[in-house]
Amino acid sequence: MKFYLTVNPHGGMKKGPKILKKIKPLFDNANIDLTIIETMFAGHGKDLAEQLEFDGYDGILSIGGDGTLHEITNGLMFRNDNFNLPLGLIPGGSGNSFMHDLDLVDPINAVKAIINGNTMKVDIAEVKINHVTKYAINIIGWGLVTDVAYKAEVHRWMGTSRYTILSVLEVLSIKPRPAALIIGEKRISDDFAFIIACNTIHTGKGMKMAPKAKLNDGLMDIIVVRSKASRLRILSMLPNIFDGTHIKNPLVEYYTASSFSLIPQEDELLNIDGELAGSTPIDVKVIPKRIKVFCK
Repeated sequence: MKFYLTVNPHGGMKKGPKILKKIKPLFDNANIDLTIIETMFAGHGKDLAEQLEFDGYDGILSIGGDGTLHEITNGLMFRNDNFNLPLGLIPGGSGNSFMHDLDLVDPINAVKAIINGNTMKVDIAEVKINHVTKYAINIIGWGLVTDVAYKAEVHRWMGTSRYTILSVLEVLSIKPRPAALIIGEKRISDDFAFIIACNTIHTGKGMKMAPKAKLNDGLMDIIVVRSKASRLRILSMLPNIFDGTHIKNPLVEYYTASSFSLIPQEDELLNIDGELAGSTPIDVKVIPKRIKVFCK
C-alpha cells in the first residue's frame, strides 16, 4: 500500500513531527510506503488534496486536528476528477472532535485502523455563502459557539481547557442575535444565543453537543438555544454538554434535517469545523456518504 501523509511542522505545539516519529515505524513494519509532505502555510492541505496526483495511491493521510480535516475534506470536494481515495486523520489537534466519533483519538490506534484498511462513507455538508461554497464534515456553528471558537484561537496558550473556560466567559457576556432559521416548511424567527448544526456527536474537547448524530444518516442535527434564557440557566446547562444530557433541558431545541437556511439580521462569522470562515446568511445541504474515511 502507498499513502500520502501531510504533516504541519509548525502548527499547534509542533506536535506533528513528534507524532510522525512515533507512528512511522508502524507503517514501515506493515510495508506501507509513505509520501510525506510538510504543509507550509494555512490552506496548504486543501491545495494538496485538490491537486495531488492520486494514481497509484491508496489513501491520503494527515497528522492534525479538526482544522486539518476540514482543509483536506474541502480539497477533496473541489477536485476535478472522481476521486475515491479514503481519508485518514492521525489525531494531533487540541479537539479532534471527528476522531472522537470514530473512537480513534489515540494516534497509534488511528494508524492501526488505517493499516487494517477498514473504511466507511460519511456525509458532507455543502454550505452556500454569498455564492461561495464551502464544505463541513463536522459542524456549522453560529452565535455563542463562534465567539468561543474565536477566543479559543486567540488563547491557544491556555491549552485544551480553554474551550470550557471561554464558554463560561462568553455566556456571561452573551448577546441576543435576531435571525430566521428555516428547516423545511418550518421558519423560526427569534433572538438566539446560538445555533449549531452537527454531523458529529462531538465538538470541542469531547463535548457531546449532538448525542444523536450519525456520520452517515444524510442528516445534520441542529441544536438551538434561544437568548430568552437567563445567563445563569445557560451556564447551568454547560456541564451537561459533556455527556449529552443537555438535550433534555427545556432550553434546548433539537432538530434533524437534510437541508436548512440561516438568515441573521446582521451578517456574522461562522464556525465551520472549528475554523472561523465565511459569513451569514447561509444555505446548507447534506451530501450523503460523499467521502470515505478510515475507521475501526
